[in-house]
Amino acid sequence: MLDLFSEIEQPEREELKRLRKELEEANYKYYVLNMPTLSDREFDEKMHRLQDLEAMFPDLYDPKSPTQHVGSDLGKKGFEQVKHKYPMLSLANSYSREEIEDWVRKLPAGVEIVCELKYDGLSISLWYEHGRLTRALTRGDGQQGDDVLQNIKTIPSIPWQINRTDLPDFFELRGEVLLPWERFEALNREREEQEEPLFANPRNAASGTLKLQDPREVARRGLDAYLYYMLGENLPGTTHYERLTTAKAWGFHISDAIKVCHSVDEVMNYIAYWDTERKNLPVATDGIVLKVNDLAQQDELGFTAKTPRWAIAYKFPAEKQLTLLREITYQVGRTGVVTPVANLEPVQLSGTMVQRATLHNEDFIRSLDIRPGDRVWVEKGGEIIPKITGKENPNTPINPNTPITQIFPTVCPECGTELVRIPGEAAWRCPNETGCPPQIKGKIEHFVSRKAMNIDGLGEETIDLLYRQGLLHNIADIYDLKLADIASQERLGEKSAQNMLAGIEASKQVPWSRVLFALGIRMVGETTAKKIARRFPSIDSLQWATTEQLCAIEDVGPQIAENIVHYFEDMRNVEILNRLREAGVQLEANGEGLEANVSDKLAGQTIVISGTFSQHSRDEYKDLIEAHGGKNSGSISKKTSFVLAGENMGPEKRKKAEALGIPLITEDEFLERIEN
Repeated sequence: MLDLFSEIEQPEREELKRLRKELEEANYKYYVLNMPTLSDREFDEKMHRLQDLEAMFPDLYDPKSPTQHVGSDLGKKGFEQVKHKYPMLSLANSYSREEIEDWVRKLPAGVEIVCELKYDGLSISLWYEHGRLTRALTRGDGQQGDDVLQNIKTIPSIPWQINRTDLPDFFELRGEVLLPWERFEALNREREEQEEPLFANPRNAASGTLKLQDPREVARRGLDAYLYYMLGENLPGTTHYERLTTAKAWGFHISDAIKVCHSVDEVMNYIAYWDTERKNLPVATDGIVLKVNDLAQQDELGFTAKTPRWAIAYKFPAEKQLTLLREITYQVGRTGVVTPVANLEPVQLSGTMVQRATLHNEDFIRSLDIRPGDRVWVEKGGEIIPKITGKENPNTPINPNTPITQIFPTVCPECGTELVRIPGEAAWRCPNETGCPPQIKGKIEHFVSRKAMNIDGLGEETIDLLYRQGLLHNIADIYDLKLADIASQERLGEKSAQNMLAGIEASKQVPWSRVLFALGIRMVGETTAKKIARRFPSIDSLQWATTEQLCAIEDVGPQIAENIVHYFEDMRNVEILNRLREAGVQLEANGEGLEANVSDKLAGQTIVISGTFSQHSRDEYKDLIEAHGGKNSGSISKKTSFVLAGENMGPEKRKKAEALGIPLITEDEFLERIEN
């Protein structure tokens, strides 16, 4: 009999183990990679199932189970990890009035509930000591987080210093870092132009931005933040609402959409109002947060292992519609990647008419098992980019006579070249780089773009016109254009031709690192190009670089190194480079700024910068370290060579440096070291 019960239990025990693994992987992709694979509702349903199974099998208890801790966004990018003063937990989610009513029934009678918008961003904890911002910690694993202070300081709505006499010595404000819709759309347009993967939603974009190593790039992207909770000792007010009102008076960015409710009906009316009105907000929201207002009652209710009992989130249902997949077409990008696009029967979704949605790649089509003629679900929810999430009858092919193997093309839809698929990559690619029209025009568009050669007047339509007229076949042809050739074209004229030629002439002064980026070598983005240009100060030195030398550069992996080597092995590229040199394009560092390595005095050394400085900014010191062959790091370890210590050096970093015996050198000592 015992063996029989064991056999019955076995599938459920295996399900428990599988769910743990699946949810850990989902947490990693959501918090660390910013590439969610499950919707919030799917994740919660699996989590509830796991909790039920763990209750059935207490002998399988594991403190590392996803039910026992929050997902972690702790990274390995050099940010200092700091322990939270108060655990930073997640919220339990609800999806219906019944779940809200069930939660309210467990609260003290007559309790006041504060309703707030649930912003869809990255959680942040801000520490203020004597009115000065000293720490900015991500949620991390709930017990400790990454200190992203320098990046947080680029957000205009977060004050660095509060000059008031009524502040406590220490207080903590928690909130959400967001990327507004307008900035999100602009960022994705840039990434699309560079054929980089698009961010699925503003939350992913905000999270990825906040973990960048360059605060200047963070500032350029335009993050914002809303704050929603205050912690600390001897704080003013006895209710959550009073403290938020106080924080707002102190100059913090607190939402106006906060309401104290006294019944479930009031809560549901609030939810119904914002389910519609939130679409007019400048930032993404995905639900409502309900909190017990009285702080003493919050203390009495306490916490579970993962969530506070005095708060819960209501998640808005994702908006989706069923529509007809008319056909699948294929776009060829600058690097030859062939992207399938779903052409849909127009459908209204989140206030816009949706007719197209990306299908990403062949694997995505196979995973959904969709074909032209199927009725498919299109969803936006918190996403601005429409996506197909499934079909009407997932277990029954609507068009069984159209094998899925025949859906994806085997030859390029533009030039007829047989497609190739590189091992380890999901995309099919057209290898005809010099004869495929979209690739030719795409490379020219990239070359003249603002962050590359910045040539005004050569937009997409003009490039297409000049290509069709036989005047442009590659980037070197740009420097052979003549006034008469341009002026004679339809919609251009002599004035446009003069402006275009002036822009072409000015592009000859663009520095070497940007020229390298403009060449469009696959996977060599703007930041990577700068790092390569510092190590190899000319096209001649880079041309003979080995994969081993290239991989020694920060952020350059084997694939990027192989792409660079392959680029120079193609004699057509070498010919184009020779023509660019003859035209006067900067193919080597000209000595201005920090284009090339100034020396190797810091070669092999890893340096941490901490504190404030008088002679140069922190970013300038980072550039100086790299220019002299050193490597920057955000955290102190046994591998740290020394700390460049300024005024107000972080006490935790000082303590750790002293414990590890890491030398601290001053600003003057550092400058003397590299100058001598």
